[in-house]
Amino acid sequence: MNKMVLKFPAKSENEIFARNAVAAFALPLNPSLSELSDVKTAVSEAVTNCIVHGYREREGWITLTCSTDGARLDVEIADEGRGIADIQKALQPFFTTLPGEERSGMGFTIMQTFMTEFSVESEEGVGTRVKMSKSFSTRAMNAG
Repeated sequence: MNKMVLKFPAKSENEIFARNAVAAFALPLNPSLSELSDVKTAVSEAVTNCIVHGYREREGWITLTCSTDGARLDVEIADEGRGIADIQKALQPFFTTLPGEERSGMGFTIMQTFMTEFSVESEEGVGTRVKMSKSFSTRAMNAG
C-alpha cells in the first residue's frame, strides 16, 4: 500500500498538475494507457468541479488524496466550498448550476463512467468530497 496527500489552491492552472500527479502515482500499478486516461479524465472533472462550482471564483484549497492497494487506486478530491444542495439532482446527466456558461453538466457522469467506484459526500457551506477508485486489469498488473 502507498499513499499521497496533496493540497493546492483551487486555480484552473492546477487541474493539469492534479491529473498528472495522480497519473504518476498510479504508474507502479502498470495501468494500460486507456485506464490511465480514464483516471486522468475523472480527476480533471473532479478538480474542475471544485474550482468552478465549489468555490465559484473565490479562493480556496483542494485536497487530493490517493492510495493504492494491490491493483486498485483510490482517489479522494475534497474542497471546503459551497457544497451541493441536492446530490441526487447533481448526479443527473446534463444538470448544471451554471446554465449560462459553457458547462455540459456531465462531470459526475464522466467520473462514474470512467472509474470502477464513485461516490459524493457534500454539505452546504462545508464542502464536497468525491471518492473514486479504479481497479486496473490483471493483464496490466502482470505486464510489469
